Amino acid sequence: MQKLKAILFDLDGTLIDSEYFHYQCWIEILETYSLSMSYKEWVDTYAGYPLPKNCKTIKEKYNLDIELPELMAWRERLSETGFSTRDINLMPFALETIQFFKQKGLKLAVVTASPRPDVDLIFARNGLSSYFDLMVTRTDVTLTKPDPECYNFCCKQLGLEKHECLAFEDTINGLNAAKAADLVCYAIQSDVSQHPKLAIADKIFTNLQLANQHIEKIFTF
Repeated sequence: MQKLKAILFDLDGTLIDSEYFHYQCWIEILETYSLSMSYKEWVDTYAGYPLPKNCKTIKEKYNLDIELPELMAWRERLSETGFSTRDINLMPFALETIQFFKQKGLKLAVVTASPRPDVDLIFARNGLSSYFDLMVTRTDVTLTKPDPECYNFCCKQLGLEKHECLAFEDTINGLNAAKAADLVCYAIQSDVSQHPKLAIADKIFTNLQLANQHIEKIFTF
């Protein structure tokens, strides 16, 4: 059995149920222009992509009369206010998964396309930062997902080989980053309609508990 030494978690949609929060922030902006977007469109088109890319895409698609830096600053203010005043729910079995692997002595890392200020606010409220050995955010790298830099940087900082690590992602953007870094990556996605476009994952599970059960069978700790 293969020896596993670290779990690398994506954040949004994998550990925390934040996609609807991000969607609501964009709805607030679009409503200013008497525009709207469905949640399905958000999930299918924008979920898992970093803010700079989404700002550019949404500005162009909806022809928003605002300069890109101003739009980004507006969107970042909404995140800062929201994350500092609201509790974002964890995804199903996220806490149990974190605690299980921590008790097994594995190193735990967060690898996210979210910026450092957002991540700090989230973990300040949910109190989970003590479980993690490392957090790699968009702020810490030059190129974010789907570029593999964040995962390459994470493994280097942990001092581990790629085959000793396993990544969890929920979107194709994150999967592309993990696979480009030559990592084993499991997709955790409850929406089975999304599974076909996640086919590059080494395995696909509908929740973290099912992934954990599989990991226990094929890895040693």
